[in-house]
Amino acid sequence: MTDHAAQSGSHRTTITALVLLAAMMQTLDTTIVNVALPYVQGSVATSPDQITWVLTSYITASAIMTPPTGFLVARFGLKRLFMISTLGFTFASMLCGMADSLAQIVVFRLVQGAFGAAMIPLSQTVLLTIYPKERQGFAMALFGMGVVVGPVLGPVLGGWLTQDYTWRYVFYINVPLGIIAFLGMMVFLPESPRSGAQKFDWFGFGTLSLAIGAFQIMLDRGEIKDWFGSSEIVIEALVAGTALYLFLVHTFTAEHPFMRPALFRDRNLSAGVIFSVIAFITLYASLALQPPYLQDLMNYPVLTAGLVMGPRGVGTMIGTIVVGRFVGKVDTRVLLGIGLGFSAWAFYDMTGWTPDVSAQEIIITGLVQGAGFGVLFVPMSAVTLSTLSPEDRADGASIFSLSRSIGSSVGISVFSALLTTMTEVNHADISASVTPVNRGFDDPTVTQFLSPLTAAGRAALDALVTQQAQVIAYIDDYKLLLIATLALFALLLIFKKSGGSAGSGHAVVEG
Repeated sequence: MTDHAAQSGSHRTTITALVLLAAMMQTLDTTIVNVALPYVQGSVATSPDQITWVLTSYITASAIMTPPTGFLVARFGLKRLFMISTLGFTFASMLCGMADSLAQIVVFRLVQGAFGAAMIPLSQTVLLTIYPKERQGFAMALFGMGVVVGPVLGPVLGGWLTQDYTWRYVFYINVPLGIIAFLGMMVFLPESPRSGAQKFDWFGFGTLSLAIGAFQIMLDRGEIKDWFGSSEIVIEALVAGTALYLFLVHTFTAEHPFMRPALFRDRNLSAGVIFSVIAFITLYASLALQPPYLQDLMNYPVLTAGLVMGPRGVGTMIGTIVVGRFVGKVDTRVLLGIGLGFSAWAFYDMTGWTPDVSAQEIIITGLVQGAGFGVLFVPMSAVTLSTLSPEDRADGASIFSLSRSIGSSVGISVFSALLTTMTEVNHADISASVTPVNRGFDDPTVTQFLSPLTAAGRAALDALVTQQAQVIAYIDDYKLLLIATLALFALLLIFKKSGGSAGSGHAVVEG
């Protein structure tokens, strides 16, 4: 696969379509499940904080299995690894659709994320290989569009499949797409050389994976286990802490560690990793919070919820396209500041939402938030990697990718747990004022439906109090997301100014 000149135009177009299909399929699964979660929750009879495991298990597995991609390519060859990844992802998707319990879905989502982890970097590698150097910018632009299309289509496609068929089809949709991609790669993707001589730091990889996995399980199960009042959570915290300690000791003492400490002497990389973690915490937390808000509090049908959320992805696409024209011409810190400004305004607007908010306002806010993230993503990649030496950029990109995945899964877990906790706290606070002697019950129209002296009235009161408690909890979450976004402005002072060519080149490749 080293001779891109040998690729005919039609052959190259076919391969491009196949790898973009694979990349789109993988990114589609980051958003297509969101709007279906309330239906999955009802089907497997689980709680709102537990159902988010369907999202975090996929992201965590993908985060853990992304770093070994380079080693696996050298060991098995690019074509073989791409085909195995696509086939495994497709089969796991089918199993997710057939699952009958939360445990089964989570396990199959772990498998799906593990197989899908390599599909994005492999897609980039294939496109960079089959296109000549002068057309690689065009190839990466195609790749960027393909990666963005998945999250854009996800909410709308997920809403339609769930409403007209069943939530299981948000997973089954991958089966025909995966089969097409697999068979096409088998026929059209050229063989690539293999080299089994490359060494991989399995101890460093294993301890870091164990630390991430144990920490994620602790976050996912902490709320239902009463956090450190549970021996299980204590054990998971000890496992995560011990594994992280072993990883750090090994990293600073091994001759060829999995993650070289010297890389973090680069100020931009260190700041960029922190920036990326917080930015993806806010993005994926808000993506996980909005579907239940629309469906549970505003009583939107699932398709309507998907259509209302869809413009956020359109905003991301527009923001990515527009900012691509300015990367390398404008200081990336300025672009990051503009993106943060859009995101902060969106979260500020969300702090004023109630179930009476109009669909138009939700769409406009989603467009702005999506545009803000699109404006953030490309320059964030550029400024993080721009000051690294060429030989360090691959390792830097791997660390940067890992930080994005960790931020995504942590954001979903933490803010979902906060939502549950604050709902309970708010419910208790509001309920303290709901007593038979409250003057509000002097109104006959109130006592007719909400009397605390009858069983029906108490049930209606509890439902109303729960709704109000949830609304306030959502506002509290959005306030915290706003504060986290505003805090990122401080990191802009740490970044060094990057040169135009440096920033633009690999900003697109990292996309």
